[in-house]
Amino acid sequence: MTHATPSMTGDRPAARFATLTFQRDIQAPPSVVWQAWSDPVARAVWAAPTPEVTVEFLEADTRVGGREISLCKVEGQPTIRCENGWLVLQSPELSVSSEVISCEDRIQSAALVTAEIRPSDAGSRLEVTVQLSSLSEDMEGGYRQGFGAGLDNLVGTAERTMILQRRIEAPVAAVWGAWVNPETLPQWWGPDGFTCRTDRIDLRSGGEWVFDMIGPDGTVFPNHHLYREITPRQRLSYALLWGENGPKHADAWARFEEVDGATLVTLGMVFNTGAEFQDAKGFGAIELGHQTLAKLEAFIARP
Repeated sequence: MTHATPSMTGDRPAARFATLTFQRDIQAPPSVVWQAWSDPVARAVWAAPTPEVTVEFLEADTRVGGREISLCKVEGQPTIRCENGWLVLQSPELSVSSEVISCEDRIQSAALVTAEIRPSDAGSRLEVTVQLSSLSEDMEGGYRQGFGAGLDNLVGTAERTMILQRRIEAPVAAVWGAWVNPETLPQWWGPDGFTCRTDRIDLRSGGEWVFDMIGPDGTVFPNHHLYREITPRQRLSYALLWGENGPKHADAWARFEEVDGATLVTLGMVFNTGAEFQDAKGFGAIELGHQTLAKLEAFIARP
């Protein structure tokens, strides 16, 4: 770590510089850690360093050139604004971003944040390097505490995150259209042998889908999706509830990326607890999820 000696220019302190490094071992493969690190839904789960802190996301666009703006709030204290700009995104191993922290319209710090994800015996090793410039006060201690606690949260988030991906040989417009059309979504949603019975469906930001999944043996599984964000032809996010207005069991998202004329679909879910994640794995949620995406592909390919 390097740390420059402070100096003064007029009544304003010159920048103080420090290089901070954080390492975490995570029991999840790099592809899952990458999603937990970079996707806005997962970042919203782990961003608050302590329960006393509330983080409100105003904007989240995880693309090169995109930005993420959030407000960090603690009762009785001024609101902190964080603006993150994505400079490099090389899935699943490297990201570089800029970060500017301000409070009451005064910039407090600027930083360059580099995250590297490598396979390890435990699953993955995440190393984050922060090249920090403190502008209005020395921010090193706050960064060590806040970033460290946030990354501890990230470890737990990644270890209860499920990621499913499928390349579908169809343009993004066709895949997106089959997903967000209230007539077509219930026709393919669910694993092999399952059907959907819809009570109501409103596929927009702030909308919902209340439905039953009916298994091959007639067993009924009540579901309720609450849609938070729908960005046309790019992504959607939603909460998964056990039945109408029931308890939430996961935060989920779907992303749609064009790859050589085909569409890479990423379906992610952060379960509320590690136990719920293990239960879902135990009843075959990964295999059933892949069946669902295969049904989507078959539906789009129909003449």
